[in-house]
Amino acid sequence: MNSWNKHIIKIVTVVAVSMASLHTFAQEKIYRLKLAETWGPNTPILGDATKNMATLAEEMSNGRLQIRIDSANKHKAPMGIFDMVKSGQYDLGHSASYYWKGKVPNTLYFSAMPFGMISTEQYAWFYHGGGMTLMQEVYAPHNLLSFPGGNSDIQMGGWFQKEIKSIDDLKGLKIRIPGFAGEVMARVGAKPTNIAPGELYTSLERGTIDALEWVGPAFDLRMGFQKIAPYYYTAWHEPGSETQFLVNKRAWEQLPKDLQVILETAFRVSAFDMYTQAIDANANSWATMSQEYPNVQIMEFPSAVLERLNNEKQVLLEELASKDPVAQRIIESQRQYLSKVRSWTDISTKAYLNAN
Repeated sequence: MNSWNKHIIKIVTVVAVSMASLHTFAQEKIYRLKLAETWGPNTPILGDATKNMATLAEEMSNGRLQIRIDSANKHKAPMGIFDMVKSGQYDLGHSASYYWKGKVPNTLYFSAMPFGMISTEQYAWFYHGGGMTLMQEVYAPHNLLSFPGGNSDIQMGGWFQKEIKSIDDLKGLKIRIPGFAGEVMARVGAKPTNIAPGELYTSLERGTIDALEWVGPAFDLRMGFQKIAPYYYTAWHEPGSETQFLVNKRAWEQLPKDLQVILETAFRVSAFDMYTQAIDANANSWATMSQEYPNVQIMEFPSAVLERLNNEKQVLLEELASKDPVAQRIIESQRQYLSKVRSWTDISTKAYLNAN
């Protein structure tokens, strides 16, 4: 066989292998998932987390995993994510675990705990302290999986029309505040409510509510609360507020193992990106807010108010633990982990900040 024939055979072989590879790629199944989010279209940071996740999943899977995102304006049910993902109407969801307290009370523990762990401590608990296992146990009976979906870091205590000077000033106060913080507020006589994000400004402006907490400067500046409420209180209720990616378990099980790993990796990376983005955006937005709205007054709740709120939280947790063995295990897990990790935080992060 002459060299020319050998060359032709080599070319044919390369082409054949290439065609076979293309055929194999063409035959690979594309998995299309639908995600519903609580947030409106183009919501910064929260909405960026879902877009980043979908892009990562598609790129890492070489196009085999494609995710369509429907914002609240599309599906019309910002507080209905749990039910829509559970039923299979949507494969995925992005929301916050404490929104489901009326359906599954034990979901409350996986967003934020008043006077509890800060963001870094909570992430350590999720991934290394048993938090993920407990969270999956709570969601499993509902055909759901839940993964950390991005942390907004320490949240401000909220916008108030009137100064809070004593615990009596909270009695009868109509305030938008979800989760455990709402439960604690109710115990001291406030009237907590949960309102969809798109209705917050109008509710405060019209007096439907007297106060609200949303997130922090990065979110609040865009909402315009600084235009209608003079007092901006510092944190106590959400020291590390975690959102969530909800997953329909049947949809998850239909994915090949490699795509499950890719999807979970996309969740984790986009969640971390959201956390760092929130810190940066809060810093930038606070600089803008403090310059353009100098009349905004940064306030701290009186120590007596904070002490009472913290005491009520402890009593509430004891009551919940006595009624539900799952709640008891979650509460004890968080309590023990906080005690351990805070000891380190105090001599590391806190000591460093105090030195400056």
